[in-house]
Amino acid sequence: MTNYKVADESLAEKGKEALYLAESKMPVTAKVIRERFQKEKPLDGIIIAGCLHITKETGILARTLKAGGAEVYLCGSNPLSTQDDVAAALVQEGINVFAWHGNTDEEFYWCIRQCLNAKPNILIDDGADMIVTAHQEYEDLIKLGTIIACQEETTTGVKRFKAMEKKGVLKVPLFPVNDARCKNHFDNELGTGQGIVSAIYGMHVLFAGKSVVIAGYGHCSSGMALRARGLGANVTVTEVDPIKALQAKFAGFNVMPIAKALPTADIILTATGCKHVIAPTTEMFNLLKDGVILGNLGHFDIEIPTKELYEYAQEIKPIRSNVEELMFPDGKKVYLLAKGRLANLVLSEGHPSEVMDMSFGLQSLMSEYIIKNKTKLKPGMVDVPIDIDDKVGFLKLESMGVEMDTLTEEQYNYIHGYEAGT
Repeated sequence: MTNYKVADESLAEKGKEALYLAESKMPVTAKVIRERFQKEKPLDGIIIAGCLHITKETGILARTLKAGGAEVYLCGSNPLSTQDDVAAALVQEGINVFAWHGNTDEEFYWCIRQCLNAKPNILIDDGADMIVTAHQEYEDLIKLGTIIACQEETTTGVKRFKAMEKKGVLKVPLFPVNDARCKNHFDNELGTGQGIVSAIYGMHVLFAGKSVVIAGYGHCSSGMALRARGLGANVTVTEVDPIKALQAKFAGFNVMPIAKALPTADIILTATGCKHVIAPTTEMFNLLKDGVILGNLGHFDIEIPTKELYEYAQEIKPIRSNVEELMFPDGKKVYLLAKGRLANLVLSEGHPSEVMDMSFGLQSLMSEYIIKNKTKLKPGMVDVPIDIDDKVGFLKLESMGVEMDTLTEEQYNYIHGYEAGT
């Protein structure tokens, strides 16, 4: 029996259309890996719980895990990113889904607990909330070995787990899939980079000629800077890391402290994983330009100080779907996208299916790897094996009809040896 709570089961047909579209653009996850999983059933008898953005792409992952024999439970990793039609369609396919768009903080954690109550063997997280909750409230699942290992999908979650490991409180084997090359070079950089389109959706704004501030220059934000410039914007990057600041400068972007960048910024986009990129002070708010658009593409709604902005505003008025106009005491108006949450998922449909194919191909193969190697795994951070990372890359190239060179034996020995000199 399927267990679930979704917004509206009648949306299932629309969700199936979205899943159909994603299937055609995700051949690695939806075809190559799934066909093998269907035959071999490497996940037979395994329960997998995912705290992920419930999008059409996540639906393709769920289908593949189920084809491999797993019983799949899903809950949303962000209150505003769930696509209700997809959630309804997955329920009809026997996926246990606890997610709906716009749930409260209390409902968010209720959904996580419903998944953990199923006593899953593998946890797939996006932001660390499910795995942290398991450590805090479901210790028996860890102590008894019910949870074999976990995967983390995003940068914010990886940072949290590194902090847990440093403190000695990470009690499960944890694979940071986010750090695999097939994930962060494509999903993060290209996917989040294209997420600036959400600002266009929100305000129907022309980027060309605008002054755009990108907070951060990591994998995600560097992609945003590149895409904004490609649309004709004058781009300024803010950073706290000297090496990343140099990379941005040598890539041709303006680099300066955010306080200096705010007065002329037409659009400000954040993706740093840190809080209060714009400090929650009256002085900083007064630096904002009248009409500025504020959008966050980081995991949590604290990069832009949403709570403090709401408190400071004299009037808050929705002006279109997921866009609010905040009027300040001096009459200045600023426009906040998606309540400071993931604008690329709330205003748009998240990252394109093509790049999610690689991320979820990794998640699928890592689930198989965990089961095959369950007796060898020890608590702590464990790198995704390079051969699995490479495998997904090869499969993606093959699906695109792209060929590449391979090393001869002589070449391999040369770059892996030391004997050959000048």
